[in-house]
Amino acid sequence: MPAAGDIVPARRGAPPAQRVTRVLGVDPGLASTGYAVLEGGPSRLAVVALGTVRTSPRTDHPARLRAIHDVIAGLVADHAPGSAAVEAWFVHPVSRSAMAMAEARGAILVALAGAGLRVAEYAPNTIKQAVTGHGGAGKGQVRAMVARLTGEDAESDHAADALAAAICHLSSAPVRGAIGRAQRA
Repeated sequence: MPAAGDIVPARRGAPPAQRVTRVLGVDPGLASTGYAVLEGGPSRLAVVALGTVRTSPRTDHPARLRAIHDVIAGLVADHAPGSAAVEAWFVHPVSRSAMAMAEARGAILVALAGAGLRVAEYAPNTIKQAVTGHGGAGKGQVRAMVARLTGEDAESDHAADALAAAICHLSSAPVRGAIGRAQRA
């Protein structure tokens, strides 16, 4: 199991083009939070973990948030991703569902920050663009494309969205690296 760094050599002495990155993708929600741990290199994506955290509205609200936090923290502990990609969510700020989403995102971000993970947030249309080539793609198109790219059929739209967020993050890694090198120069 690699240490918590986002780039680990595929084999000792491997050139950068053959390195593997492990990322945790998260699609936040109070009732259903999708998650995916994805490893990727230049030519291959491998799903390490994929699923959905479901909480019941009959459960005490703080306990629902704790359950989401604990699953995300457990995924980080078990799979040692080097970074995380979280789907950003934009809704009217005074709606009840927006508050629940914000609280779920908070629980997720606290779990990730507690592990010292770097977190990137992506707008839904950015994720869809990265995965399907179209920022307005529907849920079915996203599910079909992540299945095609990874060979995994997600159990829910939330899990598929989390996998899409991870794919988006991996596909943008070369650009982020070039920007970082340019800023250091």
